[in-house]
Amino acid sequence: MDNATVFILLFIIATAVAIGVRRFHIPYTVALVLAGLVLGFAHFLQPPHLTKTLLYTVFLPGLLFEAAFHLDFQQFWRNRVTIIALAVPGVVAAIVVTTLILTPVANMLASVKNFTWQYALVFGALITATDPIAVVAIFKKLGAPKRLSLIMEGESLINDGTGIVFFTLSLSLVAGNRVSVAGLGVDFISIVGAGLIIGSVVGITVSQISRRVDDAMIQITLTTLAAYGAFMAAEQFHFSGVIAAVTAGLFCGNYGSQIGMTPSSRIAIESFWEYVAFALNSIVFLLIGFEVHISALLSAWQLILVAYLAVTLGRGAVVLGASALMRKTKERLPWSWSAILTWGGLRGALPMVLVLSLPRHFPHRDLLVTMTFGVVILSILIQGVSMSPLLKWLGVVKWQEGREAVELARGRLLAAYAGLEAVDQMAHGLSSVAPTLRQEYEERIDTIRQAFGEIQPDLDQLKEQEMHWARRHLLLVEKNRIIDAFQEGRISQRAYERLLADIDARLLQMETEL
Repeated sequence: MDNATVFILLFIIATAVAIGVRRFHIPYTVALVLAGLVLGFAHFLQPPHLTKTLLYTVFLPGLLFEAAFHLDFQQFWRNRVTIIALAVPGVVAAIVVTTLILTPVANMLASVKNFTWQYALVFGALITATDPIAVVAIFKKLGAPKRLSLIMEGESLINDGTGIVFFTLSLSLVAGNRVSVAGLGVDFISIVGAGLIIGSVVGITVSQISRRVDDAMIQITLTTLAAYGAFMAAEQFHFSGVIAAVTAGLFCGNYGSQIGMTPSSRIAIESFWEYVAFALNSIVFLLIGFEVHISALLSAWQLILVAYLAVTLGRGAVVLGASALMRKTKERLPWSWSAILTWGGLRGALPMVLVLSLPRHFPHRDLLVTMTFGVVILSILIQGVSMSPLLKWLGVVKWQEGREAVELARGRLLAAYAGLEAVDQMAHGLSSVAPTLRQEYEERIDTIRQAFGEIQPDLDQLKEQEMHWARRHLLLVEKNRIIDAFQEGRISQRAYERLLADIDARLLQMETEL
């Protein structure tokens, strides 16, 4: 089976999973991994292996750029201490804690021999990068605080680069190279700093070119070049491609969109990158499931469990420590958020690719691969599935039950109005029964409206979202009417473009205010 056919089948599977999860109410990425596990076990098809080359040339640049492009830099800057603390010193601390826990416990198992702290350090460095896609999707669905989501996403964007840098440095240490603390610091600053510079240059250059080209298709192409160009340029010179792609995304999404994109172009570009993220995530999480060999996981279940507990405890220690240090600052976090940030530190494709990039002759390579795959699968399945109940139990989304009640009432009201409208349309053919049917629907509407009024007053946050939904719907109605008027020849091309730009500007403003 050729690669083109395989990718078409993967997209068919991903689409089927996306439709199915709407009924079963489980996170999309979790369902994709489960589908990959089942299909891989059944040998349904042979997809391409999730190699470092494939991830770096196809998946990672697009996913990183899309997340950074949609990140509000002002909000990011307001929470910079929290995000950077978790993503830089926090990553170092998590690596250390994981190493200290894993080394003695692993050597106690009869199946493991000579597993020194250097190999535990390599594992701690490669497993540290988090992938919050499933968690952030749950946040959006349940209406979790926007700041919590921003911290989770912002930390993940930076700790990917931090984790890769320390993974590279840990390999140098294992290879026997003489490494000092000062040398590690200089290497880290140079690798990350050069990535920042390259990403900034690419982002500013693309933004300036976009400013001079008022064409959405060309601007989409420019942002694509920024994402993959910044990443590849940094990697070519052995700097951090992750940091370069994130920086380019931040510049294009915050600076470039302000100076060089019309509202209509911005909406087109955002829609394009949202689809790219959906497509890339769909394939990469399916491939994660296909890569895992269940028999290998079962044979090393004890070590995988130890590694998972070590990683989770390391994450918890870092988050709780950072939260305690910031209690007296303006960026303080509720303790419930600390629990969410700890449990939301899912692992994804990056640790798997890093461990697969280890040389074939690397000591304990097979063991490290099995441990990494096991920890990734456990974190996605256990933490991904339990995140929604945890959010509700901790009261982070307390108004969810009220929201569901309002949505049910609103749905019933829309259905009743649709029935009433249908009665009016059939009145001429059903003159004898139309008054009775009309009365029944009017009574039903009165009952629903009364119930609707009783459950709404205490839901201020929901009222705000209801108003946002209503205003957005009305703007879309206006937009469709302008499009119809242009197609009917009632307004000119120039008037059509100006009116559409005005509506798109208001739509974009609403999205940034929510």
